[in-house]
Parts: sequence; C-alpha cells; structure tokens
Amino acid sequence: MRSLVFIVIGCLAILSVITFEAMYVLAQPASTSSEHPAMLAVKAPNLGRHFQEFGREGSILIYDSKNNRIYEHNPQRNATAIAPASTFKIFNALVALETGVVPNDVVVLTWDGIHREIDAWNHDTNLRQAFKDSTVWFYQVLARRIGYERMQQFINKVGYGNRQIGTAADIDHFWLQQPLQITPKEQIKFLQRLYQGDLPFSQRTINLVKDIMVREQTPDYTLRGKTGWLTSTKPQVGWFVGYLEQNKNVYFFATTLNMYKPEDAPARIEITRRSLKDLGLLAQIN
Repeated sequence: MRSLVFIVIGCLAILSVITFEAMYVLAQPASTSSEHPAMLAVKAPNLGRHFQEFGREGSILIYDSKNNRIYEHNPQRNATAIAPASTFKIFNALVALETGVVPNDVVVLTWDGIHREIDAWNHDTNLRQAFKDSTVWFYQVLARRIGYERMQQFINKVGYGNRQIGTAADIDHFWLQQPLQITPKEQIKFLQRLYQGDLPFSQRTINLVKDIMVREQTPDYTLRGKTGWLTSTKPQVGWFVGYLEQNKNVYFFATTLNMYKPEDAPARIEITRRSLKDLGLLAQIN
C-alpha cells in the first residue's frame, strides 16, 4: 500500500510540473525582433488600393513629422519631377505678398472680360478667392507684375524644384507648361519649410498664405492644401499637396494622379482623404 501511495504521489507531482510548464509556454508573448521592434509594431497601410479603386495610376507620399515616418505608394513616381501646375499658387502668393504686388488677400483685381472654361474664373476676384477657385488668370497677372528677375531670385532663394522658369516670355506660364518641375518629395520639403516659417518671407506673408490654404477646419484638425492640374502632358496629371494638423502632429502629403476627363478631378482629394483615414486621421468626418 505504501508503495502504491508513493507511486500515485509521484505521478501527481510529475503531472503538476508538466501542466505548469505547458501553461508557462502558452503565456509567453509572440517573439519579436530586438533590432526593429518599432517597425514590427506598425503595419504600413496599402495605399495603392485606393488608386486601384478609381482605376487610375498615381502616387502618394505622406510624411508623419512627429514620428519621422513615411507612408507612400509608387516611390519611383514620388521622386520624378513634373510641372507643379496650380500648386505653384502657394509660392506665387508668397512672392506677390512679399513684394507688395498685392498688399493683402482681399484687394480685388478686375477681370479682363475674356470668357474662360470655368465659370468661377469669369469675374473680378482677390487673392484668397482666386486661390480657392484656382483662378489661373489672376495668378498670371501676379507673375507678370512680379516680373522675371524678381521671380527667378525668389525661386533661387527658396530652391524651389529645378529652379528653371525659362525666359522673360515664359513669366506667366512657366509653372503650367514647364520648364519648372518639382517632385512630390520636393513638394513635401517645401511645405515643411512653409509650416516651420523657414522661408525667405516675412512672418506676415507666411501667416497669410497659411490661412488662405485652409480647406477644412474642425475642433479636431486643420487641413491645408492646394490642387493642381497639369494639362500639358499625356496623360494629364492632377496634384493635391498640403498638410494636416491633428493630434498635436503634422502630416505632410503630396498626391499625383493620371487624369483623362474633368470627372477625374475629385479623385485627387478623395484618394488623399482615404489614405489619411488609413492612418487613423479624419476619422470623425465623412
């Protein structure tokens, strides 16, 4: 009987050890790499699927400044320079205000009476409204008044894109039909400097342009940006660049999209919004 009792006790002891070890193993966390723990903790979203949903080729680059992290689709295209089109209105507005070509954002310029394809362009307007409507003729007038030499000087000081604005005869279209070119990556760097006030313009000028750039403003975030439509290439290319301030952070973005008809235009903004939502942003709206 004693032998039997000892045997039973021994079996129970062994079974307890085995059970404990099994529980210990099950309780261990999944293995992680000690070299790149942060990278494993963050899964980059598939931003390319938004372009596929619209059936269009393009690219997007989002820079999370607080965490120094880049999210992008089509890196090669993000490093390829093209004409900035109407995204250049950001730069043009800075120079016009700084040189006094327009003293502020509400002084009105008279429409020249030439009927253009977009109805919103066919009336007198000011810097703020022309930025919102992307009124080409208004900013062409500003460029002519700034003049070739002063424009080239500011382009060089800022180091904007490839710094090429052609000849004096190109002063009112060098950003629309080239030779000026800029990459999405360079757009991000320019916007960072604008946000930080690290540009050769007065604080008043910078603050005014930042205010003009506001597209959406809620208690949770502020979205600034500018669209552009490059029509001198085949296929035509749409731009949307800007930055989002949310959660005490700043997210800079630059989106390009191949466009074939006017109905493609909203996709530039929608793809950008969906991509920002992938990062947990703009979640409370739409």
